[in-house]
Amino acid sequence: MLARVRAALRDVPPDEAPKDVPVERGYRTRDDAPPGELIDRFAERVEEYEARVLRVDADQVAAAVATACAARGARRLVIPHDLPAEWRPDGVELVADRVGAPLDHATLDGLDGALTGCALGIAETGTIVLDSGAGQGRRVISLLPDYHLCVVGADRVVGSVPEAVAALADAVAAGRPLTWISGPSATSDIELDRVEGVHGPRTLEVLLVG
Repeated sequence: MLARVRAALRDVPPDEAPKDVPVERGYRTRDDAPPGELIDRFAERVEEYEARVLRVDADQVAAAVATACAARGARRLVIPHDLPAEWRPDGVELVADRVGAPLDHATLDGLDGALTGCALGIAETGTIVLDSGAGQGRRVISLLPDYHLCVVGADRVVGSVPEAVAALADAVAAGRPLTWISGPSATSDIELDRVEGVHGPRTLEVLLVG
């Protein structure tokens, strides 16, 4: 295989860079479906990954978080230090991961779950993207706890992956890490036995706001 690659590259000038050669990109870069249809599709695709989606109004987020935690028996959640106040429920201990005083891995692993926002959601794939921006915190807080409760605003749902990549350009330029989440963590061994929770939370719940 490598020999074929070398043969194919034989006529490439040594000073030619990839950016010097225009590449025709004929794929669709935008989904023009109405916003309501995109949001419905996003919810449907997220649920196909065996994640739970609950639609709530903006003033219901804190109550929905409390209800979700009560159903799981989750009493202590890690949150980003700048999580919006209106998302913070009563009756649940919220442990903030603060800039300059981050929680260690053992502490994060011992908590019942994580509550975060997100950068955007992708209707085409049911993917949630975190870019370590406002209300999201460090990547590790959404990976170590076994339960992730993520708040996704309907205004953050885009149609396609190319749209998401374009929208995330500033985060990439700033060097912020991106976490792409398509359902709970799951993998299969060589015998195709599914194992959950190996590389992240085994349970994902989404509060779709708006």
